[in-house]
Amino acid sequence: MNMGNMMKQMQKMQKDMAKMQEDLQQRTLEVTSGGGVVRVEVNGKKEIISLEIDPQAVDPEDVEMLQDMIIAAVNEGLRKIDEMTMAEMKKLTGGLNLPPGLL
Repeated sequence: MNMGNMMKQMQKMQKDMAKMQEDLQQRTLEVTSGGGVVRVEVNGKKEIISLEIDPQAVDPEDVEMLQDMIIAAVNEGLRKIDEMTMAEMKKLTGGLNLPPGLL
């Protein structure tokens, strides 16, 4: 493969990655914890879009449990965004193991 073709392929991959990143930022994921009493929606920018807490989860005697459920839901949402990003990256790069920071 000559250098010109390689540069064209790299430029195309760069454009495709920028489009993929833009598309991923528009996506949202919803996760729950505590059997569904805490629901968190996150977007591809790793921002929390919404947080819903079922009133039955609010126990003034056990605030720590509610805090743990919120943390669990948020962390699961962020983990799923990372998984989605890596899956899309693999599709684009043909399985090359590029670090997530390149997105």
